[in-house]
Amino acid sequence: MVTVLTAGHVNWDVTLRVDRFPEPDGEAAIRSQRQSGGGSAANVAAALATLEVEAGLVGSVGDDDNGLLARRELEAAGVDLEGVRIIEGADTAVKYILVDDDGEVAVLGNDGVNEAVRPSDLDPNRIERVDHVHLTSQRPDTAGRLASLASDAGVTVSIDPGRRLAERDYDEALAHADVIFANDREVEAMIEETYPTSDFSDRILAVKYGSDGAEVHTPGGSVHHPGFDIEAVDTTGAGDAFAAGFLATYLETDDVERILEFANACGALAASVEGARCAPTVDAVEALLDDARTR
Repeated sequence: MVTVLTAGHVNWDVTLRVDRFPEPDGEAAIRSQRQSGGGSAANVAAALATLEVEAGLVGSVGDDDNGLLARRELEAAGVDLEGVRIIEGADTAVKYILVDDDGEVAVLGNDGVNEAVRPSDLDPNRIERVDHVHLTSQRPDTAGRLASLASDAGVTVSIDPGRRLAERDYDEALAHADVIFANDREVEAMIEETYPTSDFSDRILAVKYGSDGAEVHTPGGSVHHPGFDIEAVDTTGAGDAFAAGFLATYLETDDVERILEFANACGALAASVEGARCAPTVDAVEALLDDARTR
């Protein structure tokens, strides 16, 4: 049985490593190019599978070569694709990801058909059969319906709305969320600008600070973890690996310190290698944690 159902974007990524981000009228040198699957929902699902958690996916791709490659990669990772729609005659979303020598990331892309799943396409029975639903950037009405169905069925919900949070109305999904993931900039938009009247004190808010670690705010208090001293090679997908690590332990324990430590280790290890689809194994995470504890 699928334990975690992730929902949102399924993309095909073209990653360009550059010496620096070009300024207007400027030019940068391309050091390397690689292609692989991407999209936050797909990344989290694949990372969960690598962490030995049964994962399923709700999303959409075109019937083009990129969509086929994306699906094959996810199937090979062990992700259940029953909820992935294949749209005939449509293009799979492609993201062009620039990564500079410091591991920082900039993204260009077209949405393609990665938001073709509408509320009417959702199968309530499938949602009721899982333990947790994780929402990433997608149509707000679809995210809201997923969260509502899950909440009604007693299924816990998390949401990581991503960088487009300020442009989209995720009120319904946020209202049902038990866990909210955001980086420091997104939290500012969420609380101070977009959702100034929202009260997040009755749930878990996980705030990511990149190389400076993360902190978790719960009704019982807050916990901070400083992160790990690992050289960042490519931060693409590190937040998705963090979310996967968080959920994998959240489903097993209520020890917030353990959850945050494991999630930070997943994010750090993902940032230490190239590509968005680079989540570490349980053994790799435990090895990093053991090393950190003995220092």
